[in-house]
Parts: sequence; C-alpha cells; structure tokens
Amino acid sequence: MLKKARTYGPPPFETAVVHGGPGAAGEMAPVAREMGSFVGVLEPLQAERSLEGQVQELKRVLEGNAELPVRLIGFSWGAWLSYLVAARYPPLVGKVILVGSGPFEEKYASAILETRLSRLGDDDRPEVESLLRILDNPATGDKHRAFIRLGKLLLKADSYDPLPSDSESIDFDADLFQAVWREGSELRKSGQLLELGRRITCPVVAIHGDYDPHPAEGVRGPLGRVVKNFRFVLLRECGHKPWLERRARDRFYEILKKETAV
Repeated sequence: MLKKARTYGPPPFETAVVHGGPGAAGEMAPVAREMGSFVGVLEPLQAERSLEGQVQELKRVLEGNAELPVRLIGFSWGAWLSYLVAARYPPLVGKVILVGSGPFEEKYASAILETRLSRLGDDDRPEVESLLRILDNPATGDKHRAFIRLGKLLLKADSYDPLPSDSESIDFDADLFQAVWREGSELRKSGQLLELGRRITCPVVAIHGDYDPHPAEGVRGPLGRVVKNFRFVLLRECGHKPWLERRARDRFYEILKKETAV
C-alpha cells in the first residue's frame, strides 16, 4: 500500500510525519530523512480532495503500513489532520506531536495574515494580496503557479533565520488546498475542531516557534482546556518550519528524538 507513502529507516514504522498545505505533499521529507537515522518513519502523501477523504486516507495508510499505535508528527495543516485522526480513531494513535499548528479557535486566525504582511517589503506585500485574490477567484483556471509563488513569499514572512531549502521536491496542488482548507476553516469556525480534542486519549505535544505568525496562544490555550494529556514547547528564535531554522533546528530534532523514543 506504499503508493501513498514513503518510508525512511528500518521497519517497523512507528512514527509517521504528516505534511501541511493542504496540498503540499513531500513537505515533510527532510524531517522524515533526518528522523530515519534513529526510528522507522512513514511519510504519507495526502491526495484526497475533502476533509473526510483526507482523514480516511491517512487512516488507511497507517493501518496498512505503520506499527500501531503510531506516533503522528503533523505540521501546520498536518497537525490538524493528525489531531482529527487521533480524535476519531484513538486506538490507532499513541502520541500526537503538533508542529507549527494553526490556531484552534477562530478569534486567533485573523492575526495570521496581518502578521505575515507586516513582515514583507513594499514589493512583496501587494503581490501576496494579488495572489490571494487569484486563488480565491473561482473563475481562475490554472492556479498552480500562483499557489507556488505564494508559498515562497509566505515562507519569507514565516521564517526567523532560515537555512537554504528545496521547495522543488514538494508536490503543490492548489485545487486540493482550496477544497480541503475551506472545510477545515468551517470546522474551526463552528467550534467542532476544538471540541473533538476531548476525544483524544493519547498524549499531545505541541512544538511552536516564537516567531511563527500562527499565534502560539491559539494552540496552547485552547488545547490546554480540552486535551487531557497536553504539553506545549515554545522554540525561541524559530518561525513556522523549525527544521529550516538555523537557531532552532538542533533543538527541534532533540525534542522529536526524545518524544519518539521507544
């Protein structure tokens, strides 16, 4: 069943890394490669075009390839997806590690774009706003280039002291992003996203950069109220992607190694 997943390190695959986006398959490959030196890692490549489809797709990949209960390391959108699978199917998941998660309550969401735009220059800011309009317009045909360009610009805003990165290996899918994110956003607005945390029985650890435009309090506060076994780790001098941060990368991997130790 490995068509929708890649593996790193020796089996059994007790840990799975879940990419963000949605629509950024391959994004977590650098993390999976690094971790493969000390633990068997599964890298699911999400392709379903609905929220429920992505939940079921990840469930099937885990059941077919992972050593259960698995440790899920979800980044950004993948943090939410990992959280949803743990809430819906508790026997499958032994621990959830949320990296750079989006906030779990709507009141924290509006600050994200404002923070990003405030960090960009006079040339980049109007371009981001233009690209967002292109992606939001149903009449726009090929949104692929706009999605890739937007990702590059936002990475500049999201990073504190970034290391070189290779985004060419990421399989960007703008249509998938639009379809799935719309449903995820509605789930948060309704309050159901946060409420599902009460069903999670395994430990949940959130790792968050202090420079991440996604507000740390939008993760720490809400999940601290609903998840029984929850811990929050704030990384200093760190943006949205800790593995690309010069000053936080080593600490990030130290935490992951500790949290995934058998």
